[in-house]
Amino acid sequence: MNAHSPAPSPEADPGRVVLLTTSHRVAPGLLSWPAWQALHAADRVLCADGAHPQLPYLREAGTPVEEAAPTAEEIVDACVGGRTVVVVATGEGEPALTDGLARLAGSGRVRMPELELLPASYDLPGARLLDLVQVMDRIRAECPWSSRQTHKGLAKYGIEEAYELVEAIEEGDRDELREELGDVLLQVVFHARIAEEHPQEPFSVDDVAGGIVAKLIHRHPHVFGEETADTPDDVKAHWLRTKAEEKRRSSVTEGVPLGQPGLALSAKLASRARTAGLDVPVPAGEGVGYELLGLAVRAEAAGVDPEAALRAAARVYRDAIRAAEGQGGD
Repeated sequence: MNAHSPAPSPEADPGRVVLLTTSHRVAPGLLSWPAWQALHAADRVLCADGAHPQLPYLREAGTPVEEAAPTAEEIVDACVGGRTVVVVATGEGEPALTDGLARLAGSGRVRMPELELLPASYDLPGARLLDLVQVMDRIRAECPWSSRQTHKGLAKYGIEEAYELVEAIEEGDRDELREELGDVLLQVVFHARIAEEHPQEPFSVDDVAGGIVAKLIHRHPHVFGEETADTPDDVKAHWLRTKAEEKRRSSVTEGVPLGQPGLALSAKLASRARTAGLDVPVPAGEGVGYELLGLAVRAEAAGVDPEAALRAAARVYRDAIRAAEGQGGD
């Protein structure tokens, strides 16, 4: 391109510039049909990044690509006469070129070519999870704190983040909910990254995702199979039946974590017994523990989460305490 080429005649067709953007989260070469059409019809295809992941696939498909970083003026000159120039954007999106084109258009001194932004590949839902995995890989390798963490060392953070998520849900704070979901997701990805380093039994985040996908499909035969479910109770019955087949448990209490909060534990045991059709009276005993157990069983039978109910009451109690503090300060 010659920056000193003669000025085009006013009647000349100013042509067309196509800025082709691609997602690094999609395998190279998987471009949309409009993108391939634009590439095949282009008079010139330019790319400033000689290491762009798409270049080998474009050349293999018979599309010649020039490794060049033209200025806005050079691009405009190259389009004169009705020519089409496709610019394969780098990861930064070619801000210098687009800013230069915007300045030329704003000057009113240049007849501008038609400008088109053409996304050649799109992120699929969940694509940013790939970024999270990549970021976690780097942090695990380079961060002095993260590189030394273990499953046991991180366990307390998983519990804390889960409680903070529950609090965000109960408070109805949407911004906080989004953030806390991210914190919980981080714990999953962090543990999976650590698990990759186990010398005998390694597994990755893909193994974790693959396992839960298989479980969900198996436990939803009314969605992925031939069974039917018309009510939530039908769905729950499918879930419990397939879960029992998978686990082959000798007791309905197996799999109930005893380390969870007491009210939640009591309600879970009551739910397992009720679902199994077992009529088990609450043990008779003295003391607050047995009283709380009885309340938890009654709440579960009534469809009330005793843990959530107690937290709601505790928040009211907290507000009352704050009000009393404010009165005391007057």
